[in-house]
Amino acid sequence: VQFVESGGGLVQPGGSLRLSCAASGFTFSSFPMNWYRQVPGKERELVAGIGSIGVRTNYRDSVKGRFTISRDNAKNTVYLQMNSLKPEDTSVYYCHAFGRPNDPWGQGTQVTVSS
Repeated sequence: VQFVESGGGLVQPGGSLRLSCAASGFTFSSFPMNWYRQVPGKERELVAGIGSIGVRTNYRDSVKGRFTISRDNAKNTVYLQMNSLKPEDTSVYYCHAFGRPNDPWGQGTQVTVSS
């Protein structure tokens, strides 16, 4: 099992980024997927989740209306479109499958929001 996150970078406040996560080693279309983020010294927090067929989504309150999670089961990939970024969104972002707690975590992708 592998998760490979990409798409992070340095962006100014108010800017946008689209993160991607390519998953492999399991039946991707059978599992809900989540995006998390973590800053050093703090616990990892759930940012957004999407059901296995992409119909149901959920977001933490601080990103509602700004972030959109989506998935392409044909490509085994989950996305996170992030708009109106704020400095407090600065973090390392990870994806992971819901219900598979023993799977290894990817390296994450760094998002830095700064002027």
